[in-house]
Amino acid sequence: MVNIYKDGTILVNHGGTEMGQGLNTKIAQIAAAELGVSLSKIKVNATNTSKVPNTSATAASAGTDLNGMAVKVAVDKLRGRITELFAKEFSKKYINNPSEKENVVIENDLIFDTKHPDRKIAFDEAMNVCHFNQVSLSATGFYRTPDIGWDKATGWGKPFNYYSFGMCVSEVMVDTLTGFYKNLRTDILHDVGDSINAGLDIGQVEGGYIQGVGWCTTEEVKWNDKGHLLNHSPDTYKIPSVQDIPIDFRTHLLQSAPNPNAIRKSKAVAEPPLMLAFATWLAIKDAVSSVANHQFEPEFKLPATNEVILLSIEDLKKKLKGNN
Repeated sequence: MVNIYKDGTILVNHGGTEMGQGLNTKIAQIAAAELGVSLSKIKVNATNTSKVPNTSATAASAGTDLNGMAVKVAVDKLRGRITELFAKEFSKKYINNPSEKENVVIENDLIFDTKHPDRKIAFDEAMNVCHFNQVSLSATGFYRTPDIGWDKATGWGKPFNYYSFGMCVSEVMVDTLTGFYKNLRTDILHDVGDSINAGLDIGQVEGGYIQGVGWCTTEEVKWNDKGHLLNHSPDTYKIPSVQDIPIDFRTHLLQSAPNPNAIRKSKAVAEPPLMLAFATWLAIKDAVSSVANHQFEPEFKLPATNEVILLSIEDLKKKLKGNN
């Protein structure tokens, strides 16, 4: 739901949950860009199901895709009403040369006729004109991902609207006496289409990768012989910390790769970079393999804890000794 007020400010209500990933910031940027006004005019409300009911879960990286496109649908309705009114308003003085609706645009806080640039009005001032002309300045938008589905029986369909891609290279140092490893350098290149907010996207890529590093190296789940979970808190379930961040960490977003299937040609980013942590796991495995001059495939599993690394190294030493 998007409401425009008489002073030109805009309130956006959407169905996504802001959990630190920057969704509200992106929604505000989308609303401002689609309406053609300054970001400072936009306020995004905290999510409230009394305003936007029956919302989808903010999951699977779909927050910006779904809610951003829904905001665009609502903004398109408002922009259509506003430009239709001002095509008529501009034409009042030029009966013999009227303005056409398709030529009236909203850009940089101005409403103007592209064919007759002198016919213009400030957005803030224009909202009062809309109010007195009884033009509704409130609109709702709804969006669902189009043309997706999957038939399990036939193994045929389109399960996803698009795919995102990433590449990661990691350099690690492994202590063969303790099984301790250090991430010396990681380079990431990730595809986010045309980024709506590069700072937020880089943060999501780096955060997802570090979460993946925890999954691949420290987050081991153990049960006792009675089936009781032994990892009950962060003191026994080792989530990644600042010590797990690469000493040299370089993250870049793929440029000039627009995605026509999502809002403003962007791509979702949150969970996908988690998979890039496999580069680090494989780098550790390669370092372990070097103990036996890469003659044997290491006995290696997820997560690659210090214990797993050390046992794998000792196993390779035995194999190398037996082979000689």
